Amino acid sequence: MADHQILIVGGGAAGIATAASLHKRDASLRIAIIESSQTHYYQPGWTMVGAGIFKKEETARSTASVMPSFVTHITGAVASFQPDENSVTLEDGKMLSYEYLVVAAGLKLDWSAIEGLEDALGKNGVTSNYRYDLAPYTWDLVQKMRGKEAIFTQPPMPIKCAGAPQKAMYLSCCTWSQAGKIKDINVSFCNAGPVLFGCADYVPPLMKYVDSYGINLDFGHNLVKVDGPNQTATFKVTKEGEEPQLVERKFDMLHVCPPQCAPDFIKNSPLANEGGWLAVDQATLQSTIASNVFGLGDVTSTPNAKTAAAARKQAPIVADNLIALMKNATMPQAYDGYGSCPLTVEHGKIILAEFGYGGKLMPSFPWDSTKPRRAAWFLKKSVLPWVYWNAMLKGKEWLTKTTS
Repeated sequence: MADHQILIVGGGAAGIATAASLHKRDASLRIAIIESSQTHYYQPGWTMVGAGIFKKEETARSTASVMPSFVTHITGAVASFQPDENSVTLEDGKMLSYEYLVVAAGLKLDWSAIEGLEDALGKNGVTSNYRYDLAPYTWDLVQKMRGKEAIFTQPPMPIKCAGAPQKAMYLSCCTWSQAGKIKDINVSFCNAGPVLFGCADYVPPLMKYVDSYGINLDFGHNLVKVDGPNQTATFKVTKEGEEPQLVERKFDMLHVCPPQCAPDFIKNSPLANEGGWLAVDQATLQSTIASNVFGLGDVTSTPNAKTAAAARKQAPIVADNLIALMKNATMPQAYDGYGSCPLTVEHGKIILAEFGYGGKLMPSFPWDSTKPRRAAWFLKKSVLPWVYWNAMLKGKEWLTKTTS
């Protein structure tokens, strides 16, 4: 007999939401979650911390306080998978067997991929809203900005919350604009990619803000090195038909979005695809390698935006499909690629980007989602954090339906 009927790797948003959705459907299921972290973070809130709207402490709770009472919490980290044997091995050498496996391991923020970045963070004007401890420093820099050069970076895709590098930039610009400073600051968005935003419908309204704030768009600029003491950033600049060049830029403030990849224990596992991501069917979220394995959240190979909203939609789908598999029934649910990115274009207004596979617009509300709205700001500031802590992590599947 297996040690666990259903074993979930990862006790973040996706893992706990899936456990809660499974339990809601069948309270007799024996579920275990492997999670080593002592703290659970509401990461979408870090944009607001970096803009002085939330305190960082509002975005953190102890893992013990959010772990469902009906699961067995295994404090540890996975070292390897043995899908042929229906088992995983933990870093301490312990082996756990399962009947069904759900992988919700998130992704890895690869800070070390940029030379000098790890030593530079948190001082000399180098910051990132992608870290709990650094988001307050972003707000500190914005308030005290006395220099001329502010650079916001975005690495090659995929990354979690593709709009986050822009959100930090727009909110910083709004603060500087309200303080009458924006005309004296040279703001640059250095994006490794070729476009402002991956879903084309949202580019025109975003461009209005880019123009109004006077932001320079530098596409094909991939950050490769940071010299903190000398406040110099080096970019590998790629232009069509030209050889890549290394270009140095001085900065007074540098907001960095780090390169991102699958965790090493996923990348090196038999469950990964060639890119290192967990290989799953993009509709059923069932592994394409082992039939009794499912995956969701940032770790998967699905071509959707890696957001908490995506995990919120995916959790009930995995629960339904896994239970169907247990009953040898047809899987009833198909994931449509839904993701949401509340683009904080100014204080008090948000463009609530909602879209699925292929960039199809998928609004949850009866409004034009390409327009900046105060209601969307209220949603991000007041509603979605409450939904996260009190609904998503507890199996209340609110805001999991979309209109097509």
